[in-house]
Amino acid sequence: MKNRLKVERAEHNLSQADLADRIGVSRQTINSIETGRYVPSTILALKLAQVFGKAVEHIFTLEETD
Repeated sequence: MKNRLKVERAEHNLSQADLADRIGVSRQTINSIETGRYVPSTILALKLAQVFGKAVEHIFTLEETD
């Protein structure tokens, strides 16, 4: 799964720690999502989308498979 989390964070001038505080997770969780090491739960994805005022599909997209 690809994501635009880092881009959205930059556009809203939020650090990883700021975003983590807003949704109740650790900064390491945000880092892991941004780097693709962790796929967030539906609830976490919805919380992230809500912070940025965007649809979940705008932030997270499935990678093309052959």
